[in-house]
Amino acid sequence: MSDIFFYITAAIYLCSTCVYTAYLFSRKDNLISFAEKALITGFVFHTLTIVVRWIEAGRTPATSLHESLTLFSWLTVVLFLLMLVKYRQRVLGAFVSPFALILILTASLLPKKIIPLSPVLESYWLPVHVMLAFLGNAFFAIAFFLGIMYIIQEHYLKSRKLKGLYFILPSLDTLDELNYKCLQYGFPLLTIAIITGAIWSEYAIGSYWDWKPRQIWSLITWFLYAALLHGRLTAGWRGKKAAIFSGTAFMILLGSFIIINFVSGGAHGLSQ
Repeated sequence: MSDIFFYITAAIYLCSTCVYTAYLFSRKDNLISFAEKALITGFVFHTLTIVVRWIEAGRTPATSLHESLTLFSWLTVVLFLLMLVKYRQRVLGAFVSPFALILILTASLLPKKIIPLSPVLESYWLPVHVMLAFLGNAFFAIAFFLGIMYIIQEHYLKSRKLKGLYFILPSLDTLDELNYKCLQYGFPLLTIAIITGAIWSEYAIGSYWDWKPRQIWSLITWFLYAALLHGRLTAGWRGKKAAIFSGTAFMILLGSFIIINFVSGGAHGLSQ
């Protein structure tokens, strides 16, 4: 049943992405309204996908790359919808929807078989650690999109060619402020995820830290975002520099996550 909801989700996200793309070119309000409704509908089916998969697996659905990408996509959409309510930055959906679709399409190409979790790793720390980690990643993803929007908007202003996306993108100050807010939330979540992961590791195998590739790259990512926040607070890093640094950190985070999971065969090698 989860597979049916999964493919419905993919189809609706595809529709949403197409309409968002049309909006970027036409800038018609009725298109973005339709795109948002489609994205929300896709989110509902996406939620059903995860809930049913959770029931079928009897555990948090995040122990394979297929499940991890599906969950990451879902949390990114959740975060966008919450930000849409609070900040009303509707055009952000034109970046979130394609990202969610790409993650879902990538997940669709991967093995969907439910893999039992090794008994030694069964713990309440699993959902805690996983949700904290992916929610932090979702904040970093949104910061990445805001950084892209910042660079595009700055290009229009510097070239003095005020056309196209310039009229629908937020101001540079708004984009920079929201980018910073996402980093402020994402970094503590990443920090707590690393700590809970260490506690879970000690509970499962008797060691807080054993320098596995995922742990090493998590630490590298932590230092990158720590450096970015430190630069913002002490050296006044803002604007394009912060956007580029944030984007680089996110690409390293995403790339290391996918590559390591391909090599290990599951998130942290959690499969039995």
